[in-house]
Amino acid sequence: MSAEEPLQTAKQSSGLLQRIEHWIPKVVVAPTFIMMLVFIYGYIIWTGVLSATNSRFLPSYDFVGGLQYEKLFENPRWETAYTNLALFGGLFIAICLFIGVTLAILLDQKIRREGVLRTIYLYPMALSFIVTGTAWKWMLNPGLGLEKLVQDMGFENFSFDWIVDPDMAIYTLVIAAVWQSSGFVMAMFLAGLRGIDNSIIQAAQMDGASMPRIYWRIIVPCLRPVFFSAFIILSHIAIKSFDLVMAMTGGGPGYATDLPATFMYAHSFTRSSIGLGAASAMLMLGGVLAILIPYLYSELRGTRNG
Repeated sequence: MSAEEPLQTAKQSSGLLQRIEHWIPKVVVAPTFIMMLVFIYGYIIWTGVLSATNSRFLPSYDFVGGLQYEKLFENPRWETAYTNLALFGGLFIAICLFIGVTLAILLDQKIRREGVLRTIYLYPMALSFIVTGTAWKWMLNPGLGLEKLVQDMGFENFSFDWIVDPDMAIYTLVIAAVWQSSGFVMAMFLAGLRGIDNSIIQAAQMDGASMPRIYWRIIVPCLRPVFFSAFIILSHIAIKSFDLVMAMTGGGPGYATDLPATFMYAHSFTRSSIGLGAASAMLMLGGVLAILIPYLYSELRGTRNG
């Protein structure tokens, strides 16, 4: 055996190990990647195809172009659904941001039992929207909830029947959604506040600025990225809201609390209008993308500039 043969064998072994190390991550990730392509992006494409067909109880491929979208915008229930989404989403996002910022500023004052309070505020986020909706449905039920409790305390004229009032029921969804999500927003802003350099605050205090002015003019503007991230997350929650509505109001009274997600479910699975449901799903996807694309663009531009 020549002296070069062991060296060649070692090189071959090293090359084989390098190829194995190169391919193992790809082999491990490949099943997940394939499943994402099929069960996420594949079904998005399929839904888009169905939205251009005359599918009823079962999928069919009788293409009708944009007819389903025309029928969708002529449907009064869809008009109610997206009007409710604008009202629900606007109030939900605005109130969550306000409560989240306020709680974060209060907890940032190094108060006692901060960990206990953080846990209390964050606990609702650990619950599913099904549990939240069911609990608030009981609490707001005029026959056994808050109204009955107050009346039993002697206030017989007290009335709080929003959940059965078609004009007010949408606001009960806002109450429940804010209760669940505001603690999470608080945690985001509290993390942002803890990341601000104390030297900036100390310099402002030395210049004679009061704490409210410091928060308003210095700290809150520094939290702009947190505001943007919170807005994106809350908007996503609002557009996707389905389980909260189904558990709490079922879209009623009538369809007074319908949202696009419940509209899509009702027409796809209970009204045998798969094509119309698919069209509504594609418009929901468009709403999500309209929010995500500016966010991703901002993040990518910030990374390049960095």
